[in-house]
Order: sequence, then C-alpha cells, then structure tokens
Amino acid sequence: MARNCRFAVAVHVCAVLTLRREDPPATSDWIAKSVNTNPVVVRRLLSALGKAGLVQSQRGISGGSTLARDPAAITLLEISRAVDADEGPPLPQQEPNPACPVGANIRPILTDILGRAEAARERELHGITLADIAAAIRARQDL
Repeated sequence: MARNCRFAVAVHVCAVLTLRREDPPATSDWIAKSVNTNPVVVRRLLSALGKAGLVQSQRGISGGSTLARDPAAITLLEISRAVDADEGPPLPQQEPNPACPVGANIRPILTDILGRAEAARERELHGITLADIAAAIRARQDL
C-alpha cells in the first residue's frame, strides 16, 4: 500500500475502534468492510499500531482489536509514526548534474523546504486526537 494510503487507512481503523469502544472487540474482517479493503491490509496496520502501543489485539474466536489507550490520548502524529516508515524526503535517487546550476543546488533547497513542510505537518497532526476525529464524525452524522 502506498505510504499516503497507510496513514489514511490507519486513521480510519482507529476511528472505527474509537466509535466501537463499548462494543466487543472489532475483527479485522469487520473493520475491512468499513474501510472497503482486504482484511490482510487491516491486519498489517493493526500489527503496526499494536507495536506502537496504540491498539490491543487478541486472536481466536472471541478475538478482535480495541484501542490500548483513551482516544483523547492518541494523536494522529502517533498513528502516522506507527504506520509510515521514515523514508526521508521524496527526492530522486540519481544525483543531478553538478555542472548545471540547477542540478548543483536543487537538492539542498528542496531538502530544506520539504523538511519545513514535514515539521508543519507533524505540528498539525500532534494537535489532533482520535477523540477529535470521533467528534467530527458524530457531528457529520447529525447533518
């Protein structure tokens, strides 16, 4: 799955678990129906979220997954860090031509810009919790 999709689907999965807090644990099959994806995709995300201490999963007939912490204590930044590998700035692997004025200077300029953009993204995601997502979903249901 593409990096940008992993985060969006992981937030979806966590939102499902947030809104089902009073229900029995959610199975990956059940969550996959909400996401409209294969249960294997959900299981991989649940595994990554579990390793980060955000989700608890239990196998077996009565198994399923629940949030490991209160939704107000889980930020979108934590979810992002749990499922997105730090791949560095999205720059081509091949070095540009150092004899070209653009090629000689573009990498450090883009690295700086992309670093600042990522820092802004992290600041924004740090301020949003699963409780905020659940509240927004509930508000949209009342429309």
